[in-house]
Amino acid sequence: MKFEFPYPSVRVPVFGDACVATTQPLAAQAGLAMLARGGNAVDAAIATAIALTVVEPTMNGIGGDSFAIIWDGETLQGTNASGAAPAGLDPTPLHALPSMPLTGWAPVTVPGAVSNWVALSQRYGKLPFADLFEPAIRYAHDGFLVPYVIARSWALQAGWFGDIPGFAEAFLPNGRAPRAGERFRNPNAAATLTKIAESQGESFYRGELAEAIERYARDNGAALRASDLAAHRHEWVTPLQQRYRDSLVHEIPPNGQGIAALIALGILDRLPLKDLPLDDPEAMHFAVEATRLGLSDLHAHVTDPRQMRITAEELLAPERLASLASGIDPARSSGLAPKPSRAQGTVYLCTADRSGMMVSLIQSNYRGFGSGLVVPGTGIALHNRGACFSTDPDHPNAIAPGKKPMNTIIPGFLSDADGTPRAAFGVMGGAVQAQAHVQVVSRLVDQDLQPQAALDAPRWRLADDGTLLVEEAMPRSWVEALQARGHVVKPIPQWSNDSGAGQLIMRYGDGYMAASESRRDGYVAVL
Repeated sequence: MKFEFPYPSVRVPVFGDACVATTQPLAAQAGLAMLARGGNAVDAAIATAIALTVVEPTMNGIGGDSFAIIWDGETLQGTNASGAAPAGLDPTPLHALPSMPLTGWAPVTVPGAVSNWVALSQRYGKLPFADLFEPAIRYAHDGFLVPYVIARSWALQAGWFGDIPGFAEAFLPNGRAPRAGERFRNPNAAATLTKIAESQGESFYRGELAEAIERYARDNGAALRASDLAAHRHEWVTPLQQRYRDSLVHEIPPNGQGIAALIALGILDRLPLKDLPLDDPEAMHFAVEATRLGLSDLHAHVTDPRQMRITAEELLAPERLASLASGIDPARSSGLAPKPSRAQGTVYLCTADRSGMMVSLIQSNYRGFGSGLVVPGTGIALHNRGACFSTDPDHPNAIAPGKKPMNTIIPGFLSDADGTPRAAFGVMGGAVQAQAHVQVVSRLVDQDLQPQAALDAPRWRLADDGTLLVEEAMPRSWVEALQARGHVVKPIPQWSNDSGAGQLIMRYGDGYMAASESRRDGYVAVL
């Protein structure tokens, strides 16, 4: 491994026997507190995830979805805690729209994050479930000082949701977003988290909170019911894997978008990236073209797996990947426009403990605060994950009652070819997630970079029209080489939200080496 810093960085990798890496320092400390009490990596991950709903409400919440990958010391397990559209939904009026609305009740599906906390704790946790809520409840009740990047995002979203009844009362104190360094309190969220903690999640899915959600929906003529919440089931799933050089990359299967990253990496595994110099434009061209193909498959085929017309195994078939790889022209871009999703707003965390357990977990309201709907008196911002549905009734991902939409959030995991765990990683940011997984894995495997350098490297992403967006730090010579291959290239500000944000914990010696995204307020806490 190269202990070098080939890109501008304001951080260095952190070493420890146990680690928590996430987007908000207070949330990382919540997880670290559980490790210090004798909890394991799962306890730390749950406490961190719960705290993030309070201290980073601009990107996730109690009313969102969650996925995770867990190395339990012997096997790799996955969780899918995404929810379905209401059983009583009438999709017909939506078929006339060019795309799903981003706000209001139409894109609200059953929130699954709480079920993930419960299921993970029941199977793996060492500490009492209620103990995991203590930091988050304290942050909500006493308040916390809002960090810089979160304050910037909050101010932006105030314009999106400020006119939706109930949003300002919950999240815009004094009629505006809190500024960096100002204290924000959310006593309603503190009360809600207390109810979830005391009831082992039952209040949310079959009790007082479920009734409050239904009451709010009925008052607004929406289809969501307490019966939809009661019918929700958290799923244990087997992660998909794709060989890449001497490694295995693991992703949650559909309805998640992780398969797009695996398709792209499976194509790249058949191309000569490892033989090219660091940041060679030809290598970048290959990666972009492979990613175009992966995202195109995603948006053509992926939805609730019960309703997919082609299986994940068929999409990842070696002969299919080889055929796709052979179709890439090393001298010319296909210009393929994959039409990625329209929104971003996610938190990612990873944890590891002294026993070797590692957790990769992601949680999201989809677009920032979500739908803009806040259940009165609860602090629950309902997500808008249903915006990922298609309004075309003939599309595999067409909106339908009781169906899960394609979901953008993806935790990642990297292991050696024999399955020995190597790293828990993820990059939040809507459609950029699969694209960034491709880039981070290539940095780690092809270029043998240390975790902080792998995260700090200049990023690119494909826009919905096929335009290649590149961070300003990319040298002009690379841009010109890509343009010569037919890519339409546009710059984006260095460390733009469009670039995503990642965290990474890697096994190193008899401990760990961890890194946190320098594009965000992120933080690594270690013991």
